[in-house]
Amino acid sequence: MGKVIAISNHKGGVGKTTSAINIGAGLALKGKKVLLIDLDPQANMTQSLGLNEPDTGIYEYLKGEQSISSVKIQKNLFLIPSTSGLGGAELELASEAGREFILKELLEEEKEKYDYVFIDCPPSLGLLTINAFTAAQEIYIPMQAQFLALQGIGKLLGLVDKIKKRLNPQLEITGIFITQFDRRKVLNRYVMDTLESHFGDKVFATRIRNNVALAEAPNEGCDIFSYQKSSNGAFDYGQLVKEIIKRNAS
Repeated sequence: MGKVIAISNHKGGVGKTTSAINIGAGLALKGKKVLLIDLDPQANMTQSLGLNEPDTGIYEYLKGEQSISSVKIQKNLFLIPSTSGLGGAELELASEAGREFILKELLEEEKEKYDYVFIDCPPSLGLLTINAFTAAQEIYIPMQAQFLALQGIGKLLGLVDKIKKRLNPQLEITGIFITQFDRRKVLNRYVMDTLESHFGDKVFATRIRNNVALAEAPNEGCDIFSYQKSSNGAFDYGQLVKEIIKRNAS
């Protein structure tokens, strides 16, 4: 059965979409069959993988207008894109019975086809994110090594606790990792130490360093491994993927 993992942080600019794409691509290179779901109305994942304004995607599937299907990006890597209607989905779905479970029900059979399903959540804690958390078994949180990032994580943890109690008792935060890391900065090291003291082994050992190639890859419509496999970005996400595989094997 496929493991469903939501990648979430309601703070923008933390590398959430970049991480979802490159973790998925790295696992695909390791022979794992991976499905990416772009649940963000901004459609950054969809655009970053070279799809511009697809006709159908997660919005149409959530609305029940079409049967769910995915787009093959490369060997072992598939995408359910975001489409323009997703921006209004929260209002449209608000009156639906069991609205928090729509994505979970949609993925019930689909996830069996994959080893991993990664949901790229929007930078908010609204109905779409609640759907992702209800459908997932695990949550990964990418964070910048900044003081405000530590302050902001409380709201996310509060929502996770509510989802566990009311909708999805299996849900766990299993991975936290730092993006845009610079070991030369005292604050970056302090935030890393603080996270490890609070969350222990939930914090991945891998730090994703600042790397211009990570920002350039979406312009080419591809992941970091396809764009520049010798870059620091490819090395760091490669190490993170190894950690993920090791954790899931134990």
